[in-house]
Amino acid sequence: MQKTLQLQVSPRTASSAELLIEAIRTHLSLKKISPLQYKILKRSIDARGRTIRINLSVLVAVDEELPIEKFELSYKDVSSSKKTCHIIGAGPGGLFAALRCLELGIKPIVIERGKDVRARRRDLAAIHKEQRVNPESNYCFGEGGAGTYSDGKLYTRSNKRGDLEKILKTLVAHGASPDIMVDAHPHIGTNKLPQLIQRIRETILQHGGEILFNTKLIDFDIRDKIIVSIVIEHETAAKEVPVTHLILATGHSARDIYELLNTKHLLLEAKPFALGVRVEHPQELIDHIQYHCRTSKEVHSAREYLPPASYNLVQQIQGRGVYSFCMCPGGIIAPCATAQEEVVVNGWSPSKRNNPFANSGIVVGLELKDFEPYKEHGALAALEFQKTLEKQAWILGGHTQAAPAQRLTDFITGKLSSSLPACSYQPGLRSIDIRQVLGPMISEALHAGFQSFGRKMPGYLSQEAVIVGVESRTSAPVRIPRNKALLHHPQVKNLIPCGEGAGYAGGIMSAAMDGERCVNSMKY
Repeated sequence: MQKTLQLQVSPRTASSAELLIEAIRTHLSLKKISPLQYKILKRSIDARGRTIRINLSVLVAVDEELPIEKFELSYKDVSSSKKTCHIIGAGPGGLFAALRCLELGIKPIVIERGKDVRARRRDLAAIHKEQRVNPESNYCFGEGGAGTYSDGKLYTRSNKRGDLEKILKTLVAHGASPDIMVDAHPHIGTNKLPQLIQRIRETILQHGGEILFNTKLIDFDIRDKIIVSIVIEHETAAKEVPVTHLILATGHSARDIYELLNTKHLLLEAKPFALGVRVEHPQELIDHIQYHCRTSKEVHSAREYLPPASYNLVQQIQGRGVYSFCMCPGGIIAPCATAQEEVVVNGWSPSKRNNPFANSGIVVGLELKDFEPYKEHGALAALEFQKTLEKQAWILGGHTQAAPAQRLTDFITGKLSSSLPACSYQPGLRSIDIRQVLGPMISEALHAGFQSFGRKMPGYLSQEAVIVGVESRTSAPVRIPRNKALLHHPQVKNLIPCGEGAGYAGGIMSAAMDGERCVNSMKY
C-alpha cells in the first residue's frame, strides 16, 4: 500500500526519523511489525499559534518498497554543432539558457563581463575592506550573477512559466542539498552557491559550450531587423563576432546595456520597481517574536529543532505597497554597488543561517508617475531616479561605501541617532537621517509601514534595530519589451531579452525558467 499523508507534528518529531515513523504508524493505526518506508514530499513551519507545528506531506509505503526516483541530466556534445547561441550574462537566466542549449544540441557561447567565482572573491573583499568597487566584478557582476553571493532563495510564484521541479533537480544534480525539493521556502546558502555555479560551468564546458569571462558586450550591428554581429571587449581589445541568436540575460544592474539599446533607438520601457532600506535586528529578537518565546531560555529551546526565524510583512499605505523583501535570517548586509560613487545594500545568508543578525529589505512600491521629474530621460527615467538616490547615499555616507544608517526607533520619532547598534555591514555605518536620502514620499510610506509592522510583530520596533540605506536593486527599473509568443524584441527578430534584467523574472528560479523558455523559443 502506498499513501500520501498530510501530517502536523512537533518540531522534535519532524527532526527525528524514529519519532516520525512512530507518528505515521499511529496515524495509520499500524502495528510495529508492519514494514514501513516514507519519503517527505513537502515541509513547512506553522508558527501562527502558541504551539509551533511542522506541516508535512509524506509518501508512505506499507509492506512494499518505495520507488527510487532517478533524475539524469541529458546533455549533447555540441562542440561541433553548427547551431549556436550567444548569451550575454552568466547569471541564473544565462546559465540555464546554456544548459537548455546543450539539451537541444545548440552550442552556447556565454559572454560574462565579470570574473569566475573564485577570482570574483578578491573584488568582493576589496569592497568590504578597502571600500573599492570594481565596476566589472562585484556582488552583481561575475559568474553566477547577483544570485551567487545571495541567500540563494529558491521560492517563486512563477511556477506556471516553466518546469520548476526540473530546475530544482538540476541544482541538486550540481550539488545543492536535496532538501530544496522538500522545503516550502528552500535556499542554498551563500557559502555553497559558488561551488554549485562552478559545477554548472564545468557541465557547459565539458559538453562543448564556451564561457568568456572578463568580456563585455559594447556594440552590435543590426541589418533588416536582425543582429548580424556583436562587438565584445576583453580587457582593452575589441572584436566583432557574427551571431545568429542573441539572448540578453544581463541582470538588473547592467545599466550600460540599457543605455546601448537606447542609443540604438530600440524600444525600452520605464518599469515600476521598489526601493527603501534594509533593516537589521538581532536574530534572537526575531526568534523571540516569531516563536512566541517569553525568555531567552525558551528561544534556545525552540531553536534546538527549528531554523532561525524569518518574517514576511506587507502593508498598503495610501495605495502603495510597503513590504519586506529578501528576508535573510542569520545573514549579513552586503555592499552591492556596481560603481564607486554610489551606495547600495542587499542581504545574504550562509546555508546554516547562523550569523547573529537577521536582515530584510523594507521597500516601497514605486509607480511610473513617481519618475515624472526624470521624464526627460524617457524610458530610462526610473533608472535615473534610482541612480540619484544611490548617489545621495554615497555623498551622505562620506563619499565611501559606509552606508547611511539610523536606529529604527529614531527614524520613527524623527531623531538623528547619537549612536548606532552593532551591525553586520562591514564597510561601516554613518549616522544620517534616512529621510535625507530617500526624500519625503518614500520616507513617509516607510514610517507608516514600520508602525504597522510593529503592531503585527510586537517588539519589532526595537532600539536594537538599525535601518541601512539604500535597498534599491530589488528589480530592474527598465523593461526590454519582447513578443509575448516568440519572446524576441519587437524590432529585432533574433534579440531575446531574458530574465530579471529584461523585466521578466524576479529571482533565481524565475530567471532560470525564463532562460529555458528563451532557448525554447528560438528557431533555426
